[in-house]
Amino acid sequence: MATTEIRITGFGGQGVILCGYIIGKAASIFNGQHATLTQSFGPEARGSACSSQVVVSDTRVLYPYVTAPQVLLAMSHDGYMTHKDKVAKDCIYVYEKDLVRLEKHGPKTSAFGVPATRIAEDLGRKIVLNIVMLGFFAAVTDVVPHEALRKAVETSVPSGTEELNLKAFDKGYEYGIELKEKAEVKV
Repeated sequence: MATTEIRITGFGGQGVILCGYIIGKAASIFNGQHATLTQSFGPEARGSACSSQVVVSDTRVLYPYVTAPQVLLAMSHDGYMTHKDKVAKDCIYVYEKDLVRLEKHGPKTSAFGVPATRIAEDLGRKIVLNIVMLGFFAAVTDVVPHEALRKAVETSVPSGTEELNLKAFDKGYEYGIELKEKAEVKV
């Protein structure tokens, strides 16, 4: 992998920015790669459109902005609709399957859906859906290794919530591994 562009999208309050931060931290601090993070959100604190963009590279990142992401991680349907046509031809769509209705895409794309909100609710805290998504992302992509992402989650969440967040990460990862074992879903 030389350089991978990732766009994470959803709405404010879902942890979209934290997701991007954790991916960048995992790559740069725990895996010896280079990473940049940019973010975009509306003036409202919660409920407005939100996205974060991460560039992960084996070499220095010379241009920090995402132009055609190879990975689109979508936690809301509106976010997906806004960004679905601005991706690389071989994009991997990682999406919250209860909230995003995926449309047909090109033959070179892959799509992996996870019921992250339901998994988070089963753990007792809907707020960890973004961490479930990160675990799932680790399982279905090869951008950043599982252990690096897990360490970044543990060191990035509020003190006292580490155990819950690591459980959420592990549940998302397990779901992704099971899905990949069944077969890759093409859209």
